[in-house]
Amino acid sequence: MLATLLPLAPHELTAGHIFMSEFLGTAVLLLLGGGVVATNLLPKSKGNGGGWLMINWGWGLAVLAGVYVAYDSGGHLNPAVTIAKAVGHMMDSSVELAPGVAVTAANVGIYLAAQFLGAFVGAILCWLTFKQHFDEDLDPALKLGVFSTAPEIRNGFWNTLTEAIGTFVLILWVFVSGYTETAIGPLGVALIIVVIGNSLGGPTGYAINPARDLGPRIAHAILPIKGKGGSDWGYSWVPVVGPIIGAIVATLVAFGSGLA
Repeated sequence: MLATLLPLAPHELTAGHIFMSEFLGTAVLLLLGGGVVATNLLPKSKGNGGGWLMINWGWGLAVLAGVYVAYDSGGHLNPAVTIAKAVGHMMDSSVELAPGVAVTAANVGIYLAAQFLGAFVGAILCWLTFKQHFDEDLDPALKLGVFSTAPEIRNGFWNTLTEAIGTFVLILWVFVSGYTETAIGPLGVALIIVVIGNSLGGPTGYAINPARDLGPRIAHAILPIKGKGGSDWGYSWVPVVGPIIGAIVATLVAFGSGLA
C-alpha cells in the first residue's frame, strides 16, 4: 500500500515481476485476513469468539505481511491505492505506481488484475485451511462472513458512504505519511488499518479494498462449500464503489491542499 515508503528492489521490475509481486502479496493478505475472521467466527476453531479487536489486529498484521511480500511493486494490495496513484499522476506527473514504475494504462491493469486474482486465490487457501470447519452445519452467514463483508444496518447509500470515509482516511494517510519525518513504512500501514477498523469498521466490516471483498466473494460463490447459502450479490457493489469514491476524493484533497 505504500509505494512511497518501500524502496525499489535492486533488480529490474518487469510486467511479470510486478504482477507476481502484487498477486502474492494480496494472496497473503487474504489468507491471513480471512484466516483471522475464520478463527473468530467458526465455532470449533480454537480462537472462536476472539472478538472485534482480534479481527482488526489480525487484518492489520495481514496487511503488514502482504506489503512486505509485495515489496517489489510497492505493496499496493488494493485497487483503491492503485487508482489513487493514477489520479495523483493526473495532478502531478511525477507520481509513480512505485519507484521506477510509470503510471500507464497497462501497468494499472496489471496491478488491478494481480490484486483481484490474488484475493481470489488467498480466499481459496483460507477455505482449504479451515475446510473441515466449513463442512460443519453452520449458519451460512458465518461462512460468508469469512469471505466478504456485510453491513449491520443495510442501506446502500450510508454503507457506501461508510466505506468511502474509511478508504478516504487510508488513502490520505498513504499520500501524506511519505512526506513526514516520522514515516514508519509498512508498520504504519498496519496500524492505520487497525485504527480504521476500530473506529470506522463497525457499520460495514470495513472492506476499504474492492479486491479484498469481490475476489473472495467470487471464491465463495464457486467453491463447493457445504450449506453455504447465497453470496449476497445485492450488496457486493458497495465495497467496490465506496472505496473507489473514497480513494478519488482523498487524492483530490491531498494534492489540492498541497499535502502530497
